[in-house]
Amino acid sequence: MPETLGRKVGIVACSGEELAEGTVARLAALKVLNELRPRDTVTICLPLFLAGGAEDRAFAKLHPTITVDGCDLRCAARGTEKYSSKPVASLVVNELVAECGLERPEGRRRLNAAGLKAVAVTAERLAAAVDQALGKKAETSPSSETGAQGPEWEQREATCSCGSGVPVTKITINGRPVEVVALPLIFRQFREAGRGQDEASKRELFASVKIYNAVPAEAEAGYRDAVLSEYAAFCGKEQQP
Repeated sequence: MPETLGRKVGIVACSGEELAEGTVARLAALKVLNELRPRDTVTICLPLFLAGGAEDRAFAKLHPTITVDGCDLRCAARGTEKYSSKPVASLVVNELVAECGLERPEGRRRLNAAGLKAVAVTAERLAAAVDQALGKKAETSPSSETGAQGPEWEQREATCSCGSGVPVTKITINGRPVEVVALPLIFRQFREAGRGQDEASKRELFASVKIYNAVPAEAEAGYRDAVLSEYAAFCGKEQQP
């Protein structure tokens, strides 16, 4: 993946509310997003993702994803793999609870002490998975030794907040509108690298577009013409005073 697209990890958390483990999954994801790895992660809203949210699915095509499920149904992992690609890591709270010998969490919106401990353990495991996905040396977090949570964290409730947003551009290909992922990002990457509109640059640019978009073989010529036309327009705007 080109570095100029910005390497981040998308976290897809379980949206089930019938089990305490679902609440653990969401709170652990929020802890990583807000406290442990805020610069390296964004959240992908699972219900919106499954319903066809273009920006969330686009982000999952461009960046690695990690899923956090509450139970063995693995709804987040299955949904992500079906509509995007296989997650680079998949955590399941009830498996982590059993693995670490923790008491079973209780409480749906407000967890008991066992639930808060499970949040800490899940968050630390999730943060380590983020580091691995990005090829970074593991960081040490304040709660890694004890799993303790401060008063502010104990008062939080599990919520859903969406922060992803990779541009989806609608262009006309062979007479019909088609959504293409990340064109402005790819165009900007090439321009910042000093690439122009020579044939070699055009070939590489279209190859990059094909990495993140499914291009039917029978329509490839139309896709290429449309994408290069958009790139020419982009370059023209960049050159304007």
